[in-house]
Amino acid sequence: MDRVELARIARAMMVKNKGILAADESTSTITKRFAGIKLESTEEHRRSYREMLFTAPGAGAWISGVILYDETLRQKTRDGIAFPAYLEKNGILPGIKVDTGAKPLAQFPAETITEGLDGLRDRLIEYRKLGARFAKWRAVIDIGPDIPSAFAIKANAHALARYAALCQEQDIVPIVEPEVLMDGAHSIERCEEVTERVLQTVFGQLYQHRIDFEGMVLKPNMVISGKKATQQANPEEVAQATIRCLKRHVPPAVAGIAFLSGGQSPTEATQHLSLMNNLGPLPWPLTFSYGRALQDTALKAWNGQGANVGAAQKELLRRAKLNGLATSGAYAPAMESQAA
Repeated sequence: MDRVELARIARAMMVKNKGILAADESTSTITKRFAGIKLESTEEHRRSYREMLFTAPGAGAWISGVILYDETLRQKTRDGIAFPAYLEKNGILPGIKVDTGAKPLAQFPAETITEGLDGLRDRLIEYRKLGARFAKWRAVIDIGPDIPSAFAIKANAHALARYAALCQEQDIVPIVEPEVLMDGAHSIERCEEVTERVLQTVFGQLYQHRIDFEGMVLKPNMVISGKKATQQANPEEVAQATIRCLKRHVPPAVAGIAFLSGGQSPTEATQHLSLMNNLGPLPWPLTFSYGRALQDTALKAWNGQGANVGAAQKELLRRAKLNGLATSGAYAPAMESQAA
């Protein structure tokens, strides 16, 4: 493990005014997204869509890294340049999703465990050769009347730590993603309580697995009301609760925090990020690692048509720029109506 290299990559992922584009949707997930624009999910359509995103002119001004899916890591541009090489040439770090998804946790109804540890060391060796400089593993924690259980939290935290250790062994920066879902009718207070338990357990496991905190990035949920909650916390409350929770449980040595959007609207995710960055000084940089919150408007503008590539790229860049401004607290909702 090269601690200096890991820290260098992690810092490059967290550079000011930039964030991470999560383009690591599994084939089944992107098939659902394509269904929304009535487009068949063929390998070529998936490749064309990702190429549209990655080749947006000037994307490197607002995007520091891109999380790829296994299929995408192996694909090329129309000009024959491998996607990882193209991204790196344009100042964007290529990353890779390495988990194989959340599966039912045996004997624990309604809870899940993320799988993918089997054979992971060998896959990471291959991914490093293909150009990946960081990786991502997502644990899923749901909130319900009797969940999450302490066991489900610990099982997922242990898997996250094992994954992170294997990544750092291969000089790949791990993005550690423990996501407390915003589905359900829970209050923001309940979300904060569960998120605190999750972060406390995750960092306990990371410490026991000897993870180098300077060479990792945390990708947490924001502390937010459940989607079905009758009373929704306002943006200021979300920002304050999230920062309070992170300050209590995330070591200052961690290279940075790149939030997931978790089903928030693009504007909500951007506003919350900006408000949090105005609550400084903070011990770590805060940025974004968004999928739908960056891609949705671009996907609709593209609509599977080559003639729409320019318009779609403009939409991607607009959202990336607004989130880039949010990393320094400079975003305002009024900017939504302004051109990129």
